[in-house]
Amino acid sequence: MLAALGKVGVGLLCIPGNPLRGQGTALGGNSWRVEGCGGVFPVKDADLFMGNAGTAIRPLTAALALSGGHYRLSGVPRMHERPIGDLVDGLLQIGADVSYTGNAGFPPLAIHPAQVKLVAPIRLRGDVSSQFLTALLMALPLTGSAAVIEMTTELISRPYIEITLNLMARFGVTVAREGWQRFTIAAGQRYRSPGVLHVEGDASAASYFLAAGAIGGGPVRVEGVGRNSIQGDVRFAEALAAMGARIEWGEQHIEARAPVSGKLKAFDLDLNHIPDAAMTLAVAALFADGRCVLRNIASWRVKETDRIAAMATELRKLGATVEEGADFIAVSPAPVIRSGVSIDTYEDHRMAMCFSLAALGGVPVTINDPQCVNKTFPEYFDALAEIAAPVIAIDGPSASGKGTVAERVAAALGYHYLDSGSLYRLTALAALRAGVALDDEAGVAELAADLPATFTGGRILLSDDDVTDAIRSEEISLGASKVAALPAVRAALLARQRAYRRFPGLVADGRDMASIVFPSALAKVFLTASAAARAERRHKQLIAKGMPANMHALLQDLQERDTRDAERSVAPLRQCDDADRVDTTELNIDAAVAAVMTIVKRQGL
Repeated sequence: MLAALGKVGVGLLCIPGNPLRGQGTALGGNSWRVEGCGGVFPVKDADLFMGNAGTAIRPLTAALALSGGHYRLSGVPRMHERPIGDLVDGLLQIGADVSYTGNAGFPPLAIHPAQVKLVAPIRLRGDVSSQFLTALLMALPLTGSAAVIEMTTELISRPYIEITLNLMARFGVTVAREGWQRFTIAAGQRYRSPGVLHVEGDASAASYFLAAGAIGGGPVRVEGVGRNSIQGDVRFAEALAAMGARIEWGEQHIEARAPVSGKLKAFDLDLNHIPDAAMTLAVAALFADGRCVLRNIASWRVKETDRIAAMATELRKLGATVEEGADFIAVSPAPVIRSGVSIDTYEDHRMAMCFSLAALGGVPVTINDPQCVNKTFPEYFDALAEIAAPVIAIDGPSASGKGTVAERVAAALGYHYLDSGSLYRLTALAALRAGVALDDEAGVAELAADLPATFTGGRILLSDDDVTDAIRSEEISLGASKVAALPAVRAALLARQRAYRRFPGLVADGRDMASIVFPSALAKVFLTASAAARAERRHKQLIAKGMPANMHALLQDLQERDTRDAERSVAPLRQCDDADRVDTTELNIDAAVAAVMTIVKRQGL
């Protein structure tokens, strides 16, 4: 939508400050200044690619049809299967020149200048998508003439129309409605900027986290929407309450936790008013105590994919018995969710997000094409992991014992373990084995991005090969230093390290775990000891392995390394402000583990 508006001449400026996680520079903030153009777009000829965004193409089509220009709108193949005919029919009734360049009733579209006349009510169907009505309501005030829209069928998704009318009123245009059948816009109204508009958090996106609280135990609190929200999808929380979930409402928050019994109740609900959020209920049905029925959801058939068919297919993979009809789906959960299932997402962001909740059943679930969430919620999986897969980050200087402590803490909690310090060594080893030169930045980065490394039982595996000792050779140590200096390799390994965050949780050790890799870790520990104590420990380790060791040389090496780590330009060694410091100078390994476990338990983990 931003790209399309920019191409037709709308002024857009991202206001720095308050950056969004996971976004690039093009979407680097969450405050925008939009310079209006009075409904007459300055650019009169443009090709606009709308991806698979129905909420973008429909209102924009209506506005462009009244703007007196030549425009062509297209999208991905699925967009060309999503209906837009009812909106086009409404525009044709007032004289707009909109034509199909592919299949009738569907994008792509061509728009040409035309003389628009509002002499009779626009007759519009409302049983396919409420976005057709939203598009006309938003665009018609640009004509300055009186306009009337009459619905010829039942209007679905009415809460979304309430949002439209509420926002139009904030911009100075009021709409009179007679029930949900007739909408009247008085002549002479013009949009006026409210100056500053605060956009609520997305209630549809909130549904995944509220469901996570109801399924996984909770409590999970979602900020940014509450009892006074103008979005109908907040009523998803009422549906969870009907399933027995404990819901708390605040002015700007909603909190959810599991039923006292721990088991969600079966339901039979008309969900016409919350069709998007209802998808999350279909997955929540996997955790209910009986057959669950979602009714009046025919609009699912014409969304990013045929969501009724897609939902039925993927739920069956997980063991559920599913019945589907033209406008309903019924889900009977299996006694145990099937393990190791791969979920197809059909390029549909909501399929990816809602099916991720199946992992709360205690079994691994693979989401194919997870990047499809970029359409509406690029940082979704990071946000989910924050509540469902906690991270304990253990930093500290070399030889402080962080690796041993971290591995034992992970074992005690049943969490996954990441020895981040070994990843650069593993990358160097993988490059040498693959015949990739260590100064080939792109080649080494490609290896690092998919490094098949696992850490288990005190051993380090590259694919299925135990390389615990191999990565400690002098050649690999020198190679690790070389590849660590390559920015593309560091970037690739940053993403690779974050990929180790999996259910039920992760303990990660390394000198920048808490500051760079997992800055939102729920528990952060800075494990340290005096240089003398660390040198003595390293001396004992080497002697135990039958290797020669000089105490003075080890101490000098550690002191020099501490200085280099603290002064390096990228991710210098430091204790984060929100990290707990544990000095192990006078502690044995058992005492050090106990000290870290005390910190972990204090965080409720």
